[in-house]
Amino acid sequence: MKTCFSGLVAAAALAFAVPAFAADMPAMTVTPNPPAGAYTLDKTHGSLLFRVNHLGFSHYTARFTRFDAQLQFDPAKPEAMHVSATVDATSIQTDYPNPKPNFDKELQSKSWLDAAAFPKMTFESATVQKTGANTAKVSGNLTLHGVTKPVSLDITYNGGYAGMNMDPGGSRIGFSARGVLKRSDFGVAFGIPAPGTTIGVGDDVEVIIEAEFIKPAAKPAKP
Repeated sequence: MKTCFSGLVAAAALAFAVPAFAADMPAMTVTPNPPAGAYTLDKTHGSLLFRVNHLGFSHYTARFTRFDAQLQFDPAKPEAMHVSATVDATSIQTDYPNPKPNFDKELQSKSWLDAAAFPKMTFESATVQKTGANTAKVSGNLTLHGVTKPVSLDITYNGGYAGMNMDPGGSRIGFSARGVLKRSDFGVAFGIPAPGTTIGVGDDVEVIIEAEFIKPAAKPAKP
């Protein structure tokens, strides 16, 4: 009973403290219209997932945890924008629950990514084609497993701002992207189902990206 009473007292104190704390918080003021220029990936707000069909029963999902990107951004001329990205192939991460076998290491092996020989993946955009008010198709060259092939991503621009008083990053913009590639095009063909079956791991790989980019605020000129 004493424990329950103490918990109620703590909850009541928190209920009174939260509005008081919120009242002391500075107002969030946003300056719209992010400027053109060079932006870099905010690694704390980026994710790179991929999905493959497994036996026809599910779309197995995993991720890469170490990647970077640079973006030349121009809201007035979206077709002139350019993005380049790198991905550490050894940073592949699955949700395999057992310590053995090490499934992350298995996917880095010669049968799959061969990350020892090809530790880095790269993407370099070539064209940007507007498909809507806030959407575009970005096409470029992906280098994976030592092979370079053209791929396309469907991009949605989620908005941005030139600044916000509680964001030390400066200007910020955000995008969502999706695309599909065939892993066999890049020489990764292990486990692809025989024609007419789904017994194996699919050839199509869906890529799902969420990314925010930042451009530091200009430092005031010295008097």
